[in-house]
Amino acid sequence: MSAWEHTAASRAKAHGLFGPSFSPGIVARIALLAVIVVFFQTGVVSELSVLGVTVDLSPLLVAFVGLLCGSMLGAITGFAVGLLVDLALVQTLGVTSLIFTLIGYWSGRLRELRDPQAALIPLLVGAAATGASMVGYSLVEFLLGVEAPVSLELLRQIVLGVIAGAVAALPTWAVVRRSLEGGLPEDPRRRRRRAYTTGGLSPLTRA
Repeated sequence: MSAWEHTAASRAKAHGLFGPSFSPGIVARIALLAVIVVFFQTGVVSELSVLGVTVDLSPLLVAFVGLLCGSMLGAITGFAVGLLVDLALVQTLGVTSLIFTLIGYWSGRLRELRDPQAALIPLLVGAAATGASMVGYSLVEFLLGVEAPVSLELLRQIVLGVIAGAVAALPTWAVVRRSLEGGLPEDPRRRRRRAYTTGGLSPLTRA
């Protein structure tokens, strides 16, 4: 392995690309949470609608797992949750899995590349995940030849769905983070940031 490849691999590992998050404990928690959320969504939440739209908790769960655990576990969770949704709703297998895999992966990449800490990040990520889910599903249906006319009504449903997802994002984030607390991988940048704010010496000072 060349020096450049070794450096790239070291940086990738330090930023969580190879997944310190694959411990049996965190995987079991995510699996249990996924089953609960999917059945709660299909059995309870889907029966409640406001202005003709229902809140979809599934893309929120996938996005927040990616945001907390990284891209690899986010993508795997997205695929599994999407498959559960397709099976529960007896619809074309793989469509939701494809969309949720992308949502989980890119939410994880956001964590790995930026590690955002702002309080509004879960709300923004939740809104983006909801919008991506709705637009992605409509696009895949169109590509598969399913009759899904593009109209102002569809645009209205997407906008209202994004708003509903944003409203549900913060409580869903709190539940997901609480459920996975204690088993989450820690980003090295957070440790450095915490060291500076708690009296630790910076690399320049130590030098």
